[in-house]
Amino acid sequence: MEPLKTSFESPFWDKDLRVAGIDEVGRGPLAGPVVAAAVVLNPDAFPEGLRDSKTLSAKRREAMTLLIRQQAEVGIGVASVEEIDEVNILQATYLAMQRAIAALPKLPDHALVDGNRVPPLLSCPGTPIVKGDTKSPSIAAASIVAKTWRDNVMKEIATQFPGYGWETNAGYPTKCHKDALRNLGVTPHHRRSFKPVHNILYQDEIARD
Repeated sequence: MEPLKTSFESPFWDKDLRVAGIDEVGRGPLAGPVVAAAVVLNPDAFPEGLRDSKTLSAKRREAMTLLIRQQAEVGIGVASVEEIDEVNILQATYLAMQRAIAALPKLPDHALVDGNRVPPLLSCPGTPIVKGDTKSPSIAAASIVAKTWRDNVMKEIATQFPGYGWETNAGYPTKCHKDALRNLGVTPHHRRSFKPVHNILYQDEIARD
């Protein structure tokens, strides 16, 4: 595969401006937080082989995350399960992105955001890029860091709540996870506003009545 081009970053780098890539992971799972990362690459030295995190193995993502953290500025933003249930997953995703930018050592001049919208109240101007993780190395770097961070969180809570397969499915609605939901019930890490979880809770309420 050819390396991702820096055509989105270059107009800012040419003016000596700092540009961040932002991406999130965890919109689709039934459990766990939504996580965003913001990454400001060094235009003179950043890791080779940056790709959309979904195209890399877990081992390669871990290695790339270490390189990114060594050679770039990184901010992580998290929105909790409680926040997802309170404000909905889209707004929680925006919260995570806002927090990722705020967590950077220094506010960037501009943000390149994966998707078709720039989160409201972002602390700097932004440009949305549909499928940005396949087009911008800054966004690709953010996708790698965010996925690695969230996967590790899900592995950790899987040790506290075994049986749901979170160490491998990261909370996504696999057959194993849905079967465990029915057999083991709903945990504090489940998103109660999501239909499969809500339906099980509703059925439990009916059974108790």
